[in-house]
Amino acid sequence: MSVATLEQEVLVAPGIVRRSDRGLCVAGTRVTLYLIMDHLKEGWPPHLLRDQLLLSEEQMDQVMNYIESHREEFEAEYQEVVRKCAERERYWREREEERRQRVKPRQPRDAREAIIAARLEALRKAGKLR
Repeated sequence: MSVATLEQEVLVAPGIVRRSDRGLCVAGTRVTLYLIMDHLKEGWPPHLLRDQLLLSEEQMDQVMNYIESHREEFEAEYQEVVRKCAERERYWREREEERRQRVKPRQPRDAREAIIAARLEALRKAGKLR
């Protein structure tokens, strides 16, 4: 680990949670508490989430206790992260839409490409593809 990395990380709850340039993370991993909260809000049980994220039972218990004991401040920070994420997604989707409008679609080279292009266009019109 470089000196620059060490300067950017702050132990929030030693051995449990650290703050890095990515936000609050499980100590010793790159797993953010925001990712854990996203999954919990989607209804994932903690034991399945623990297995999916390759966390130990102790790590998961400590993280759950940390979130619960800092519920109000963590929830406020989580909502801010969600808001910023939605903002970034909206920005990049708009940029992509602008790019698509500037780029002229090329003509298919053969019948096979024409069929694929027609299928993609039908999916876009049906709202199943962006």
